[in-house]
Amino acid sequence: MRINKFISLTGECSRREVNRLIDAGSITINGKICEHGDTVELTDVVRVNGKQIKIKESDKKTYIVFNKPVGITCTAQPLVEGNIIQFINYPKRIFPIGRLDKASEGLILLTDDGDIVNKIMHSEKNHEKEYIVTVDKPITDEFLHGMAAGVEILGTKTKPCHTSRINDNTFRIILTQGLNRQIRRMSKVFGYKVERLQRIRIMNILLGSLQEGEWKEIEEEELNKLLAAL
Repeated sequence: MRINKFISLTGECSRREVNRLIDAGSITINGKICEHGDTVELTDVVRVNGKQIKIKESDKKTYIVFNKPVGITCTAQPLVEGNIIQFINYPKRIFPIGRLDKASEGLILLTDDGDIVNKIMHSEKNHEKEYIVTVDKPITDEFLHGMAAGVEILGTKTKPCHTSRINDNTFRIILTQGLNRQIRRMSKVFGYKVERLQRIRIMNILLGSLQEGEWKEIEEEELNKLLAAL
């Protein structure tokens, strides 16, 4: 994160005051005098007038990757039975970034960092999301090419995307947008019904070996790459 935000989160001073301290050469990052626009990671040593400052543990943002099972609803509304927040039961308030419909499964991110939600969700940023999809009949080349070229659904044409065959009934698709039930609607246009839909990647975050129904906090290296890309 930018040095101004980092220092303001420690409570040491305001973001505006940070600029004055930078001009005075009073801030160092890992022993080097800070310059305007510098960024830091949580592991960096930041000093103000020689005093090391840190973000309090309670102020650290939470970033979770969850392997959502079929049947779980991606909402923070407590009255919705089987909602994702109750299922995970995390000890602080978090919310899902985007959604997977109830019949779909796989990777979904949850956080308490409102700053990154729109950055991930906005389709003009072209952030990739990768899915493995099984349909009800053998896949043709025409189907894969048609899906990749863009499909008329919901009054618009979907963005061009990448598709590839995995086996007779299963294909991989990489999207950079997230219309409502997009893959299911796209497949239906070509006469296919989706039988299984699993998301396996959002940007650089992979589902990997995380088991169904399990969650974990995103590892620091992965998180740093994600935040840098955003």
